[in-house]
Amino acid sequence: MNQVITFGEVLMRISPRGNKKFMQSNMVEFYFGGTELNVGISIANFGGKVKHISAVSDDFIGDTALSYIRKFGVSTSSIVRSKRPLGVYFLEVEAVMRPSKISYNRSHSSFSEIVPAMVDWEKALRKGSWMHWTGITPALTKGAFDTLKEGLVLAREKGLTVSADPTYRSGLWQYGQDPKTALIELLHLSTIFIGGINEINEVLGTDFSYSNEDFIEASQRIMDTFPSIEKVFDKIRTSKNSSWHQIRARMWNGSEFRETQDLDITHIVDRIGTGDAFAAGLIYGLQQYDDYKAMLFASAACALKHTYEGDVNLTNVDEVISIIDGNISGRFVR
Repeated sequence: MNQVITFGEVLMRISPRGNKKFMQSNMVEFYFGGTELNVGISIANFGGKVKHISAVSDDFIGDTALSYIRKFGVSTSSIVRSKRPLGVYFLEVEAVMRPSKISYNRSHSSFSEIVPAMVDWEKALRKGSWMHWTGITPALTKGAFDTLKEGLVLAREKGLTVSADPTYRSGLWQYGQDPKTALIELLHLSTIFIGGINEINEVLGTDFSYSNEDFIEASQRIMDTFPSIEKVFDKIRTSKNSSWHQIRARMWNGSEFRETQDLDITHIVDRIGTGDAFAAGLIYGLQQYDDYKAMLFASAACALKHTYEGDVNLTNVDEVISIIDGNISGRFVR
């Protein structure tokens, strides 16, 4: 497998232990993550080669973040250092009917000052075969959007597969760029669409429903609008409460619709990064298996991420395959 390239902010997450609120506790834990980084580390845990591109603080926190990334085998050779602090977010973890709460402190972070001149894309993509982007990064700053677009243009010129997870979060787009216009520009440089009806409706200005029939029509509309996109994959989450969810997936590749069975997650340990785990499983799976098995792999990887604390999916290929094979009892492995 050749190298997968990810580009995005590295964040430090700070949380009270367990399911406590901040006002209950003076003991906190920290983790490193970030949407695209979570994808990259998960792929590395499956045995893939990964390079992450970002800007981190030039201090001991940045040193610690780089050490964390490297311990998973992810290359940090294209990460630059900044005098600004690393971005931080604070999380109170949900329980039963109580939802999680997040507060971000990233407006003046090290990544917020990134501009195209800071990334040598020719060097960064030299060993790459796949590049992954999400809608989080272009929403942060004009510099992040321009840097990402420059990388995607070169990636397509070099023939890399480009997967897009055009997550739309309205609260992030604060610098004057029109979100729809920006995402459309980037989707014209993409080959795999990872997203559901909400993302499709946002990009196309449509009102498709969540039915399988509408999903097929919406996916075909995406492929017609963006001719470079070859396949569409959608993760579906059904919430019983904050601690009990079901996950399944569906796909349309222009000729075939397939859907997986629900996977029950009856006790969620940590929901952060589960969508990233799905994307990582899909990227890895599409390089190893056919479309349907890749989707099964992605769904199982996503389900397993709910069992790990922190932003990153720590599962390996054997554990994912075991779930695909129906081994969901959680019995001891000796």
